[in-house]
Amino acid sequence: MIRKLLVANRGEIAVRIIRACREMGIETVAIYSEADREALHAKLADEAVCIGPAALSESYLSMERIISATIVTGAQAIHPGFGFLSENAKFAALCEKCNIIFVGPKAETIERLGNKQLARETMQKAGVPVIPGSDRAVFDYRDGLQEAEKIGYPIMIKAALGGGGKGMRLSGSKEDFEKNFRIAQAEAKQCFGDDAMYLEHYIKGPRHVEFQILADSHGNVVHLGERDCSIQRKHQKLIEEAPCSVLSSRQRMEMGQTAVRAAKAAGYINAGTIEFLLEPSGTFYFMEMNTRIQVEHPITEWITGIDLIKEQIRIAAGEKLTFSQKDIRINGHAIEVRINAEKPEEDFRPCPGTITGLHLPGGKGIRIDSAIYSGYKIPPFYDSMISKISVWAKTREEAIRKAQSALGEVIIEGVDTNVDYQYGILEEPDYRDGNVDINYIENHF
Repeated sequence: MIRKLLVANRGEIAVRIIRACREMGIETVAIYSEADREALHAKLADEAVCIGPAALSESYLSMERIISATIVTGAQAIHPGFGFLSENAKFAALCEKCNIIFVGPKAETIERLGNKQLARETMQKAGVPVIPGSDRAVFDYRDGLQEAEKIGYPIMIKAALGGGGKGMRLSGSKEDFEKNFRIAQAEAKQCFGDDAMYLEHYIKGPRHVEFQILADSHGNVVHLGERDCSIQRKHQKLIEEAPCSVLSSRQRMEMGQTAVRAAKAAGYINAGTIEFLLEPSGTFYFMEMNTRIQVEHPITEWITGIDLIKEQIRIAAGEKLTFSQKDIRINGHAIEVRINAEKPEEDFRPCPGTITGLHLPGGKGIRIDSAIYSGYKIPPFYDSMISKISVWAKTREEAIRKAQSALGEVIIEGVDTNVDYQYGILEEPDYRDGNVDINYIENHF
């Protein structure tokens, strides 16, 4: 079993991992940048190591410094959380080379699934439905035009490597294709250091439905049901819920079996997420696989009773899953709301600063994942998400009311947040009726 683990992340996910390790009797090491010296995760861990200045390249993205901190502190394993190096195949390979357990899939799996084209080929071979798209990487807009004509407009232009909504543009016709291709490619180069692009047919009005996967090194693979992540802004999720309110039992079984088949085809080990686009007709397509724990994992934990972080660690230690697919039961309904330090009215501009007053909600069926406290200074260098509120109830209607009640209690003084904006979404009649898709925000706000 793992005795000591280094958390290669910050914020609420670092706190979440540290708490899980405490319950498992595992010592923890936190890393922090100079900007995060007073961060909660650095205070809660058994040890904390400053690995560099605020700049990501010199701290949370510095593989060498993180590996050095792991070796110096005697940690046996690294949990990457989400973001940063969590889906970096080179980092996973470096951990393996240094005899450090990487809490996640193998490097070759990350590399294959991180490349949209290779992932697509893997899924096609496994009989997983994929969105019509290019069968090779595209580097020049002229080649892209030819591919677009074959696929059919509208076309979504995507970075072959990367995610998080970066390096993406929608083209409605050949007239605007060159402009959108060049913009997306430049952004891909800047964000991911790679200018390979991928084209796929744009599906109008789909839901974003993802299935949580757990797979051990002994060949056991299960899914833990689905999450509806359709409420997004700028291709980034705002509100997630589980289960998806429009799926029938038959659809859930079919999509779940497809997700398991996809994970097996990829030779997947650890926690991962198969993401689908679900058309109003009920047809679904594979979009991508995230080879890490998700921000929204708490709502899956709510409806299944399974601690995903602990399972990740057990799998990384070589243990078998202690349950099979028939043991998984979906119970009730859960909703997660992301709290960001930002101004929605100003195109969601980040708003760092010092929290001068704080009250977070509590009560039965309410969970807070956070790393903030009164007096905490939110640095301007990192993601704007500062907290997550997730709720559980027997029905979706009750869960919505509970989420609203929880948001109504939130007091965060000193910085601007999206709390009122999120409350407004939950108030919308279409949201309450379940009439949502990935364009919901653009169409309603």
